[in-house]
Amino acid sequence: MIRKRAVATVTSKGQITIPIEMRRYLEICAGDKVEFVVDNKGTVRFERSKYPTLASLRGAAGTMKEPRSWEELEETAREERAEAVARKLRG
Repeated sequence: MIRKRAVATVTSKGQITIPIEMRRYLEICAGDKVEFVVDNKGTVRFERSKYPTLASLRGAAGTMKEPRSWEELEETAREERAEAVARKLRG
């Protein structure tokens, strides 16, 4: 079901102006971040970003029981990346 529809023109630079009715509906203001999302069926959605700034990510991934050093975090990231590559190579 379509609730709202609006048309925008793409400029030669690939830019569009978001129609006022969509900005109001999505509560988008100047400087906000937006996302274009393509699902598995190829449908494209346009939405206001859930995490428009780094500060807005605070707490999104949970918290650690104890603080860890930068070196420990880097090592964990390396290990997780190596595991992901190994899984991919195994098929």
